[in-house]
Amino acid sequence: MSERTGKYSITMPRDLAEAARKRGGPSGLSAYVAAAVARQIERDNLDELIRVAEAGHGPIGDEEIQALRDQLLKARHGEGTAA
Repeated sequence: MSERTGKYSITMPRDLAEAARKRGGPSGLSAYVAAAVARQIERDNLDELIRVAEAGHGPIGDEEIQALRDQLLKARHGEGTAA
């Protein structure tokens, strides 16, 4: 990892910290927490993108969501999509 790092003090429930420490394995607690924070930031960014899209185009309906899920599933199985 070539990114600069900093040392921070955080407070969290002991049971969560211990579970994270155990799951961190050889990479350690810091790497595990950094990965979790990165995932949360990605989710926050996606939530913001959805809010902006829905503000401009209206809410995304359940049928549209299912159609997109079906399309992703087909793409994962190599079925491709017709454009």
